Amino acid sequence: MNRVDEVLAAADELSLAMEKLTFVPPVAFTYNPLVYARAGHEAYIRRFARSSKQVLFLGMNPGPFGMAQTGVPFGEIAAVTLWMGITASIGQPPAVHPKRPIQGFSCPRSEVSGRRLWGLFEELYGTAENFFSHAYVANYCPLIWMSESGANIPPTQLPRAQAEQIDSACQRHLVRLIRALQPPCLIGVGAYAMDQLRKASESIPDSSFTLGSILHPSPASPLSNKCWPEKPRQQLQDIYATAGISWPGK
Repeated sequence: MNRVDEVLAAADELSLAMEKLTFVPPVAFTYNPLVYARAGHEAYIRRFARSSKQVLFLGMNPGPFGMAQTGVPFGEIAAVTLWMGITASIGQPPAVHPKRPIQGFSCPRSEVSGRRLWGLFEELYGTAENFFSHAYVANYCPLIWMSESGANIPPTQLPRAQAEQIDSACQRHLVRLIRALQPPCLIGVGAYAMDQLRKASESIPDSSFTLGSILHPSPASPLSNKCWPEKPRQQLQDIYATAGISWPGK
């Protein structure tokens, strides 16, 4: 199995595992973009997972105006279409919250986290082809959850038993992704993702990784609103120096 097929198979295995789960209140709606937005996710994998990587960046789970719409991690539509050159036909989840419609690539909203993260990578690397020749971005969990009001529910707010079921499948996928892409450097976008990378790295025998984290670009973070992109740029520069990776920044 070639690298792209391995990453696609890992995504399909994860998607199937997620589809078998059920969730209780406060969760009222669950979207799995690996199903209804698989075309976008597959296009992302086929275009950018063809080579081994120096760095794997890991986020937490989809945002409502990013991966939930496009199938691409941190998939802010302008970044996906204009920078990555990806468009795809997007379907619908089985049940849709009226305040969180799936409009696919026609969604008029901008995903701030994605705009910030991909904007930083564009600033440092220039083209998407240059960035993805060295690095790859994934999400730990592919699901997005909403309450009855439409409020986002992060994985950290799920009941413990359900979180453990998610972790079991997501860790298997993460380990499989690391084995396929062979990155010596693992970077969490935020503390939660960093913890998951540490767990995965410890389960891979006879391997050594440089681990680090950068500030999460969420607009819910006052620090991110104040210090983006200066702080994550410096964090990234320090991690690259530790890992012996050439700095792409100007």
